[in-house]
Amino acid sequence: MAPRAVWKGFLKLASVSCAVKLTSATTEGETVHFRTLNRTTKTPVHSIYVDEGTGKPVDSDDQVKGYELDNEEFVLIEPKEIKKLKLESEHTLEIDQFVDPATIPSLYREKPYYLYPADKVATEPFAIVREAMARKKMAGMASLVLYQRERPVLIEPMGKGLLMTTLRFENWVVEAKDVFSGLHKVDVDPEMAEIASLIIEKKTGKFEPSGFEDTYENALLELIKAKQQGKKPPKSVPAPRENVINLAEILRNSLEKESGKQPAGKASKAKKADGGKKRKSAA
Repeated sequence: MAPRAVWKGFLKLASVSCAVKLTSATTEGETVHFRTLNRTTKTPVHSIYVDEGTGKPVDSDDQVKGYELDNEEFVLIEPKEIKKLKLESEHTLEIDQFVDPATIPSLYREKPYYLYPADKVATEPFAIVREAMARKKMAGMASLVLYQRERPVLIEPMGKGLLMTTLRFENWVVEAKDVFSGLHKVDVDPEMAEIASLIIEKKTGKFEPSGFEDTYENALLELIKAKQQGKKPPKSVPAPRENVINLAEILRNSLEKESGKQPAGKASKAKKADGGKKRKSAA
């Protein structure tokens, strides 16, 4: 069964328009979820809104959104007032610019969605837009109201459909220089950099998401299974703790484990040592 659409509207490019649906491209449905219980009665509990002044619960009909001002006062905003602020992007996904997708930093990409035709009538114009974007290898920029908030989005061709990714606003992204400015310049030893590069070459492979393993999730399931069967929880294996004393030697050992051979530098030193021993014995 196809996932439920989270948004329905129209994809528009100039005079071309077609009905489309939006479905989340990711899910967390398979992860372990916990409910909060009363430790004594073992029954689930639920949260309630309590008035900070009186300490009494507040019914949903008496709850209203408020924007806090600097003087600790609030501006009350009614639901009907928010509904009046309808934007065109609430039901229309209009592409107003095209960009090279490679120029969008990964920091700005947030959540992916699948975009596809809503009915048979929309299939042809949808395919035209997708094919044109694929030929030019370009992505479309647009705005969309999703979950009551307008967001910038990036639209790219993907197979028979389109991939739409919500983007973060500029003020949502922390500048790298604000974090890395305190780092001091380090003069890297060329030999160690070369050994590390060789290790990278030995470990280079293809991106295979099927090989990812959520070890924490698996440990949770093992814990739940053990408690369900009345057994002792499995013991966790502590991570090995190593003190880095000689970084060059550790890198060499890592390379030997990956390749099964000694690095050139170490091998040459070993040959010199062997040759010296042989000359001494001959003498």
